[in-house]
Amino acid sequence: MLDKFQPLAVLIQDHVQDGDQVAMEGFTHLIPFEAGHEIIRQGKKNLTLIRMTPDLIYDQLIGMGLVKKVIFSWGGNPGVGSLYRLRDAVEKGVPAPLEIEEHSHAAMACAYQAGASGLPFGVLRGYTGTDLAKENPDYIKWVTCPFTGEQLAAIKSIRPDVGIIHAQQADKKGNVKIWGITGVQKEVVYASKKVLVTVEEVVDELDTHNQGVVIPHWLVKGIAVAPKGAHPSYAMGYYKRDNSFYKQWDEISKNLEIFKEWIETNVLSKKS
Repeated sequence: MLDKFQPLAVLIQDHVQDGDQVAMEGFTHLIPFEAGHEIIRQGKKNLTLIRMTPDLIYDQLIGMGLVKKVIFSWGGNPGVGSLYRLRDAVEKGVPAPLEIEEHSHAAMACAYQAGASGLPFGVLRGYTGTDLAKENPDYIKWVTCPFTGEQLAAIKSIRPDVGIIHAQQADKKGNVKIWGITGVQKEVVYASKKVLVTVEEVVDELDTHNQGVVIPHWLVKGIAVAPKGAHPSYAMGYYKRDNSFYKQWDEISKNLEIFKEWIETNVLSKKS
């Protein structure tokens, strides 16, 4: 299993291609920032980014002009405000036009689950009474239940080319464990064609004294050790959320030139 463990730069170079659909999931917790920074360093482009709650890392990728479309259910700087690089791309086409496909949280989870199950679509009630179906007619349809006659929403399954997550631990066989708040990481792993994982550390055996999600080694294409790879989000048991940085990002992202300077200093000049 040792070939699963590679430097992050090698994993991104080998497994993320221009034009890919890439899901980098993490719900407040364990957001794979370092993996996103490596994508920026390598200049992967024309990406379709998928995430239930895109925040700062997607703002950074969009601001660098690497993204053509975002599939999401909420986008913003949590607890602070807008994502200004995302807004400029949508509203002004700066630095490049950005297509958006918006869903609800429940629908995103349903679409990932359908993809994980090998199904073409998922079914839910969540769009009843909303305009999201009108805004996304190619991705949200209405179907009639053959048992009850009830009208339900069908959402096209999500099956990313690459799914990327951050976790606390991997063992030497390549099994991965997450604990604390989890979002849809498990569903993304099962839905994605290739799975890349960054971890805080590699251990002889996974911790069995707490509950969590274990991802089996046979689902994982590659693992890179990336301590603090989720910063400024947090990794339970390793470090806290850097709330001050989220506030700072509000000012950094408002101005394109300041944003570019920050990326040059804090991302492009560093190596994974």
